[in-house]
Amino acid sequence: MALTFEVLARFNRARAARLTLPHFVCHTPLFMPVGTQGTIKGLTNSQLEDIGCQIILGNTYHLALRPTSELLDEVGGLHNFMNWQRALLTDSGGFQMVSLLHLADITEKGVTFQSPVDGKPMLLTPEESIQIQNRIGADIIMALDDVVKTTITGPRIEEAMYRTLRWIDRCIAAHKRPHDQNLFGIVQGGLDPVLRDICVKGMVERNLPGYAIGGLSGGEDKNSFWRVVAQCTAALPENKPRYVMGVGYPLDIIVCSALGADMYDCVYPTRTARFGTALVPEGVLKLKHRQMAEDTRPIDPTCPCMVCKNYSRAYIHCLVTKDAMGSQLLSYHNLYYMMQLSRDLHTSIIEGRFPEFVCDFLRKMFPKGDVPEWVCDAMEVAGIDISSCCAQFSSCQEYDSKNMTEELSLTR
Repeated sequence: MALTFEVLARFNRARAARLTLPHFVCHTPLFMPVGTQGTIKGLTNSQLEDIGCQIILGNTYHLALRPTSELLDEVGGLHNFMNWQRALLTDSGGFQMVSLLHLADITEKGVTFQSPVDGKPMLLTPEESIQIQNRIGADIIMALDDVVKTTITGPRIEEAMYRTLRWIDRCIAAHKRPHDQNLFGIVQGGLDPVLRDICVKGMVERNLPGYAIGGLSGGEDKNSFWRVVAQCTAALPENKPRYVMGVGYPLDIIVCSALGADMYDCVYPTRTARFGTALVPEGVLKLKHRQMAEDTRPIDPTCPCMVCKNYSRAYIHCLVTKDAMGSQLLSYHNLYYMMQLSRDLHTSIIEGRFPEFVCDFLRKMFPKGDVPEWVCDAMEVAGIDISSCCAQFSSCQEYDSKNMTEELSLTR
């Protein structure tokens, strides 16, 4: 295995760890921004280093189309191509089964895509996915799995789970760089606890360097979401990293970290920035709103990032609909927020004050004490007492991270 994973401290299920990869020593919990084709839109590598980014995620499917894995292999891998000295993770291309389903045909052999570039068919097999990722050269590579939305029910979920287990063996056999790159398996099974249990056991039997929990953040209710995470983290090895794929809302990361997860990725912080939305402790701030036009305060007065030190809400309000610099500044701030959240999670566990950090986070986001019921339930399982920041019988409503933007956008 081309990694070491050392748990430095725990608070019940939550853990802070040191993850040593070929290109960088990382500290978990950590968030990975998504750089689909070797770039985080609007930000330079030096800026990403300045804010503390440890791992960037690249997309195997898109990199194979442009600039091609053959070219990346010729120049010594994606690290050299994009001049990034820290760690990289590449996905398998499997997520495109969901996002580009209208272009894909899934069989036991693999996935045939209609290229969105030139319309030509492109067969992605487990072997081809690994070969492409071997050429790309990321520190962590993901096995090709059969991805199905969690909102789908019926025999397709079971079919996909068993196919994922069959495909992991093909991925392992095809992996030619186990001493340079770490192959992570992905636990599937939808919202079915029995299928998830079968898949977890199958993956653990393969003794892989790390494991991901896949198939979530696809529209399932939050109560189902956290229960799948809790089930999987409890069954995965203590001495291996656990990666919850596609999770990027800060509240979700807090909850998953309390349940024992270590790694996360999502386009959310940068994508929402391009729509003029900033992440703040209270939730989000919509810079497009008219009320921002004369607000001379920084995005977040408590944030020490370059954007909050130098620019006002009013200035960014002028830019977000008219100039690319607006989305660049917001992307910088949002990723700084996510990196700081990762650092605070790690430090609070190390220093034995994780419950206090969680309660402080929840008080700022839910000042009325209306912490969602699913969060309360998850924290109870995680052994974190949040009663001090919850109003009695606080939330009978389902909390939806996507819908928090409207109600929290003007809290400051």
